[in-house]
Order: sequence, then structure tokens, then C-alpha cells
Amino acid sequence: MARPYRRHPYRDVAYLLNTRPGPLHHRPLAFAHRGADPRRENTMGAFRRAVELGFRYLEVDVRTCADGTLVVFHDEELDRTTTGSGPVSEKTWEELAGLRVGAEGELAEPMVRFEELLSAFEDVHLNVDLKDAAAVEEFVRLIEKHQAHDRVLAASFNDARRHHVRRRLTRPIATSGGWTVTALLVLLGPLGLLGRLTGRLTEIDCVQVPISQGRLRVVTPRFVQRCHRAGLQVHVWVVDDPRQMHELLDMGVDGLMTDDAEALAEVMRERSVWPQR
Repeated sequence: MARPYRRHPYRDVAYLLNTRPGPLHHRPLAFAHRGADPRRENTMGAFRRAVELGFRYLEVDVRTCADGTLVVFHDEELDRTTTGSGPVSEKTWEELAGLRVGAEGELAEPMVRFEELLSAFEDVHLNVDLKDAAAVEEFVRLIEKHQAHDRVLAASFNDARRHHVRRRLTRPIATSGGWTVTALLVLLGPLGLLGRLTGRLTEIDCVQVPISQGRLRVVTPRFVQRCHRAGLQVHVWVVDDPRQMHELLDMGVDGLMTDDAEALAEVMRERSVWPQR
């Protein structure tokens, strides 16, 4: 039987529903990584399936194509997951709209514009990984246009993109730390030097990290505790094994990202936090 979820003080962040009174208050969040359907990642078919299963959070990637349109896509090149080839940045949206993502037949899906996804589910929150510098301007424009400040989190391995987003928006949105902040947390934390990061940590709301990076174990009980003391949530990616999901949740992590939607839904159901919509 799963142990009760540990509570700790949270910063009040509109995007993070576990920080406010309601069914998810002080409960772990479930994220569908790229829609949690690797056969057709980052497509409306994958996103709809995840939402129907009960997911409230979708993790997505965005890139800028040649005409400035923001598209939901992970790779720099089209070759791995689509019927096209070459860099996304060299194609117009008109060209990309004719491609298909995923397996042949009924699983094949069209590519998705970020604005289309932003408008599709009014009560679903989007964890948005900005994959190129050019994405910042259009991302900000769309958030302002749709007044979606409370429904999006800006993520990027590149901390500078997060800074650019924050400076351009008229209202704050949730953000996660990039590689620099996360690395400093991992390396300086055990030395008791987190005080040197105070300014950086107040600019972010969570860290989104893998369990390990190479030989270095990132997510440990002490790492989670240090982040919590700094007011940060810990979201872990990408976790597909139910046993590991339970171990991480027992450790006190605040969210899990998965490619196996059914597995995470069942784990959350066992812990009485499902569905999350």
C-alpha cells in the first residue's frame, strides 16, 4: 500500500494546481510526455487520448518553422517521426501541414500548430519546452493573445530563453530551471551553498529533471528535500515503470512525466489522485 504523500509548503503558483485548494492540493501531478503515446508523439490524437484518460497536464515541445509559425514538435529534423525530411526551421507551415506523424494507417496524424493546441483544451495545462530561440517571440505573442498565463509553464534547457519570456510577458507564468540552475542545485546543494542561488531560485517554480544524468544520480531524497526547502517542486522525467513511479512518489517528488499514459494513470488511481481533470 502506498504511503501517504508528504506535504511541504508550496509557493502559490496558478499553473501548479497542487499549490491551491482543490482536489489536487498537495498531491502529485501527472504529465503526459509529448502526449504519452510514442507512436504518434506531439499530435492531437495523442493529446486527446491523454486528456480522455484523465491527464490535466500535457508536456509538449515547440519549434519555429520558416514562416514564424510555432509548431508542436521535438526534433530539429523531421526524419525520425514524420513522412518528411530536413530541418523544421526550413519548412513553411503550409509544407509541414501536409506531412504525417506516426505509423502508417489510422495512427498517422498531422502536425500541430501550438495555437491550435492552446485553444483545444481550455482546462488543460501545457508544459512547453521551447526548443529554439526564435520560439520565444511567437510563444509570448500567443500567450498574451489567449491570456493563457495561468495554463502554461515555460521550460527550456537554455536558461536565457526563460529570461527572455519573463521579460516580454505582461503577467508572470510558471517556469522551470534550465541546465545551469539544475546543475548548480545538484552540485552546490550537498555543500550547503544553496544560499548563493537565492536570486536564481526565486525566478523559477520547479525543477524538471531525469532520475539520473549519466553516472550522476540526480533525484535522491536529499535532493528533493533541498528543492522543497528552496520552495521548488520536483518533476521527474521520463518514468514508465510503475514500481519506480511509486518509489519516486514515496520519496516526495511533486510530479511525474511519462510515455506510458495507462501505467501512470493506474499508479495515480492507486494513490487516489485520478483522474486529474
